[in-house]
Amino acid sequence: MDTLFEKSYRKTDGISLDFVRSIMDDIRWDNRLTCIRGARGVGKTTLLLQYMKRHFPKNSSALYVSLDNIWFSEHRLIELVDDFVKKGGKYLFADEVHKYPSWSQELKNACDDYPELRIVFTGSSLLEILNARADLSRRAVVYQMQGLSFREYLNMSLHENFPIYSLQDVLENNRDISGEILKKVKPLQYFGRYLESGYYPFTFEMKDLYHSQLEEVVGLILEIELPLLRGVDISYIPKLKQLLLAIAESAPFTPNVQKLSERIGINRATLVSYLHYLQETRLTKHLYRDSTGMSKLQKPDKIFLENTNLAYTLATGGVNTGNLRESFFFNQLGYRHKVEYPEKGDFLIDGKYTFGIGGKSKNNRQIYSLPNAYIAADDIEYGVENKIPLWMFGFLY
Repeated sequence: MDTLFEKSYRKTDGISLDFVRSIMDDIRWDNRLTCIRGARGVGKTTLLLQYMKRHFPKNSSALYVSLDNIWFSEHRLIELVDDFVKKGGKYLFADEVHKYPSWSQELKNACDDYPELRIVFTGSSLLEILNARADLSRRAVVYQMQGLSFREYLNMSLHENFPIYSLQDVLENNRDISGEILKKVKPLQYFGRYLESGYYPFTFEMKDLYHSQLEEVVGLILEIELPLLRGVDISYIPKLKQLLLAIAESAPFTPNVQKLSERIGINRATLVSYLHYLQETRLTKHLYRDSTGMSKLQKPDKIFLENTNLAYTLATGGVNTGNLRESFFFNQLGYRHKVEYPEKGDFLIDGKYTFGIGGKSKNNRQIYSLPNAYIAADDIEYGVENKIPLWMFGFLY
């Protein structure tokens, strides 16, 4: 166990606190059992280590472990917990729990048997809390982590501290907000870079290799996480890649299940399941006319890539500007708001606000006569009447 403490100290020493994600302040870290889920590459490990560095000295009270560590090939997690608590341990930060077969049962046992211990664990976006072997839904508080907002990207790039604005702030005070932001930066100077390569925090590590790294992330999700966590036969992975490519090259993708199943060579039920898996992995986002009572067997009305960076990595025939704009809006709003496909317009937010998405010349024809209707327009710095700069919706988290 001493080697685990040594590795934990080394990792926290090596982590920077220059920029910390806003989700840090959203999490109730003192819960008995806290789960942070998210796709590969969004920064879950960094978040854990930053919290430890901020709040714990180098002693036996806190420990970071990754459950894919070779130590666990000969030891059980519950054995570590017992030894850790006996040595005064109070906070255990367990990373990558989906790589440890009996994670749910042993976390449940640890929670039940060691009431003085706080456990924070991270896992794939595919991690099942409710339907795991041991039901943790009544014990674990679950947080979903996604990639950088445009605001966070600017803060990291420029060492700024732009605040979060609520949707209501943006709708009512967007011109004043624009004025404050424009005193410090020209957002449109950075917006295109963010759409192409600003969503995953590793963009700041090796920019030249960013899309190669992202392609590798996508491959690991499809080839390792789906077989491991959803039991997808490895022989079907090429068909999933085909499906993802078809979505990437559409603007956006409106699924014709019959034609698509014939094109890829799988039956309808399997295809709909695969579409559901792609959304679970956070590679795609699905838009429905009515999002109540959704099931994995329900065909979405539109399918987008989860974020715009994936389009630049996956689409072989170039990216579609209109699709990028809509994907960005859906991604940034979908994190904290209910997003649906309206009868008129492009998006319905929280059942109340209708949005049309477009360039600076976008007019009201699409949403004419609708109450609470707005245009999110690209390539403008200030809003006019019901037209609001598209980039400003990147300041919501």
